[in-house]
Amino acid sequence: MTQPLSRRQFARTLGTGVGAAVLAPRLLDARADAQVAQAAPEFPIRLDSNENPYGPSATAIEAMTASQKVAARYPDAMELEVMGAIAALHKVAPEQVLLGCGSGEILRMADMAFLGPDKTVVAAEPTFEAVLDYARVTRAHPVKVPQTADFRHDLNAMAAACDSGPGLVYVCNPNNPTGTIVTRDELQRFLERVPRTTHVLLDEAYHHFVTDESYASGAEWIGAPNLVLVRTFSKIYGMAGMRLGYAVSTRENIAAMREHLIWSNANAAVLQAALACLADPELVPRQRALNSEAREWLCRELERDGRRYIRSHANFVMIDVGGDVAPVIDALGKDRIKVGRKFPTMANWLRISIGTRAEMEAFVAGLRRHVPVARAA
Repeated sequence: MTQPLSRRQFARTLGTGVGAAVLAPRLLDARADAQVAQAAPEFPIRLDSNENPYGPSATAIEAMTASQKVAARYPDAMELEVMGAIAALHKVAPEQVLLGCGSGEILRMADMAFLGPDKTVVAAEPTFEAVLDYARVTRAHPVKVPQTADFRHDLNAMAAACDSGPGLVYVCNPNNPTGTIVTRDELQRFLERVPRTTHVLLDEAYHHFVTDESYASGAEWIGAPNLVLVRTFSKIYGMAGMRLGYAVSTRENIAAMREHLIWSNANAAVLQAALACLADPELVPRQRALNSEAREWLCRELERDGRRYIRSHANFVMIDVGGDVAPVIDALGKDRIKVGRKFPTMANWLRISIGTRAEMEAFVAGLRRHVPVARAA
């Protein structure tokens, strides 16, 4: 999982006029995407929040532009249409799908539905913190399970922690911030061991970036009574600023979560864009390829420098800077290169979102200035 240990921006080609809004989608094809990847970077370079540097697809931008015609109306019917499309994707009933204002709202609804003062929430350390943060409101008991030596979920320890009582266990796969995965076999054994009184909240925000054949989506076990699958349109679909996520689970689990839903929590623009994304069979492979190309280039440069890094299956990489990461973050910030924050349990590790090739080149140059190879080694 290591090599020598080794989810904002819309396309600026839209312009300001209606003509530009109509013309740009025709220009943003796969070939133009490749050209964007080679364009000079714009500062500040944002490599801090795991966003998609290419933004929404051409068809999604076109759909969002068209949504202005229905902006005066509540998008209830459109919500049902999106739920139906997601249900078809996962081969479940629409009643098994729940939309959220980003996957963050989905995680909050799960906490509210399945936790309380007498229950436990189990999560890896480190991982995406939203579930633990929201759980404070429910006064649930948090249990943080340290990751393994190879920076992965310790599923055996996490399952054992679930034996102490009912509650919720959170698995981010691939994990944020490490980028490591839980394999198909590991996930199956984990699901078999976790008590039915504990809901498994499986966050697949970065699912679409994975190419490893040992990985499997939790969609394979969606009939399990305690499994809740979570996904987002923020990452590979490039719509972090539009806010749309969803959950897929049993009718009973979705009904319990829906009790905590904010009414009319999605807007017409993002719903139209989501339909366009789901109808485009080339979108995910194209975005995955762009991400993989830039990520692999970065990793080759890190290896050339002899730097330690964690092999990532997502759109970010963690790099060991050989000392406290805080000064490095500050130094890169002065270069107008924004990078991930410090994670207390991984104080020497810098998380870098994957940008365009040009952005990666600018980052590597900055890293070499502020963290010489000798120090990193």
